[in-house]
Amino acid sequence: MGSTSGRTNEGLGRRDVIKRSAALGLITVPTMSFLSACASSDGGSDEKAEKGTKSAKNPLGVNEAAALEVVIFNGGFGEQYAIDAEKKYNEAFPKAPKVKHSATEKIQSILQPRFNGGTPPDLIDNSGAEQMDMGVLVGKKQLADLTPLMDAPSYDDPAKKVRDTLRPGVLEMGQFDGDPVWIMYYAYTVYGVWYSQTALEKLDATYPETWDDMLALCAKAKKQGIAGWTYPGKYPYYLPFSLYPFIAKIGGREVLDKIDNLEPNAWKDPAVKAAFEAYYELFAKGYILKGTPGLTHIQSQTEWTKGKALFIPNGSWVENEAAPTTPDDFKMTVGAPSGLDSSDKMPFGTVWASGGEPFIVPANAKNPEGGMEQLRIMLSEESSRNFTQKVKSLTALNGGTDGLTLSTALQSGVDVLAKAGENVVNPRLQDWYAKLQKEQIGIAGIGEMMAGRATPAETIKKIQGFADAAAKDQSIKHYKHQ
Repeated sequence: MGSTSGRTNEGLGRRDVIKRSAALGLITVPTMSFLSACASSDGGSDEKAEKGTKSAKNPLGVNEAAALEVVIFNGGFGEQYAIDAEKKYNEAFPKAPKVKHSATEKIQSILQPRFNGGTPPDLIDNSGAEQMDMGVLVGKKQLADLTPLMDAPSYDDPAKKVRDTLRPGVLEMGQFDGDPVWIMYYAYTVYGVWYSQTALEKLDATYPETWDDMLALCAKAKKQGIAGWTYPGKYPYYLPFSLYPFIAKIGGREVLDKIDNLEPNAWKDPAVKAAFEAYYELFAKGYILKGTPGLTHIQSQTEWTKGKALFIPNGSWVENEAAPTTPDDFKMTVGAPSGLDSSDKMPFGTVWASGGEPFIVPANAKNPEGGMEQLRIMLSEESSRNFTQKVKSLTALNGGTDGLTLSTALQSGVDVLAKAGENVVNPRLQDWYAKLQKEQIGIAGIGEMMAGRATPAETIKKIQGFADAAAKDQSIKHYKHQ
């Protein structure tokens, strides 16, 4: 746990001085169906490959002649790192056909029919805007338990199990209730407020550690024709990447736990109110880049790398994703969320960092052992280093960066983690209740507020309603922090 403070503020704190503006009403957003009953299969065979013989070189008992199919989310990390690791699989199992590889941004659209038809691929990178709902997949027993992988010898050191080579918290993220491990988060993502160190230097400024300093810097930038913030307005569920740890910093990580647990009135906590009011002030003071509500993640990142806005909430995949438009002298950097005031319960440096890029092996996969073996290969030091070099991001392997020259963005992520120490939070809402997090809290709630179409009070009331409905919905499986 982070440090807490029992001090009272001298004079007025940020909670007392923030003023609000009136806003218009909320709109509703249509929901996206998941695993729809009308979907059809891809017409393939649903017969599973026979298991192979376990050995020191084949600890998972992969059928050495069986085909393996892998589908990768073609987003910020691209697909080459997976292709490289798949070559290692074919070297290990030369009798098997070449790994059938495909990449797409439309994970749900492409794979939903195959799940319904009982013919899913063997390994899936379930990520992106069309990510399949993890909570639903686990609740409907659509995933294979990855415990055999976790207990298998690691690729580089047979004396160590795979589970013992992972960064703190990665294995736990793949668990929903109890011991089974349903998801292997391959990347290790630092979420926060991203900026150009060069842009701050041009303003003779440093990264703001308090919200007053944040607003003052935004005002200074505005005078130079630069917006303070932008974000993916079409996908406003990016905003929680900095907003959620901001809430935890104000009120303690237990506030986020209550939100994850769908506890009554969790969203009415004073820390949530304070954080929402602070973010709303960015809109009220005109510090949001004009047109932001209509931007995609790529468009908002492009405006940011062009220098039209100082800050953007994002994850560490942004370096690779925004590389085509990032100037050589940009000095991309991540910062932990600014504090609110001196009564914050957690120190500056509190950050959200956790496993990212979730890989799953479907329960009905034809070659589940092969899917797990591919993950075992990806968690080798060679594949991990290759990933970091190619996409400028850490992996779940605890290490693998020795001797590498890190970019400013990647080094800043390492530095942020070092400064945070134990003050790292890991909200689970996006894993447990994807629809609630993205469509309702993100788009219909926070997105409307940041576009100026709802006040913080209206937004909190609406989001609490969404959370209460999810808590009462018996058609979905519910999870709680243990």
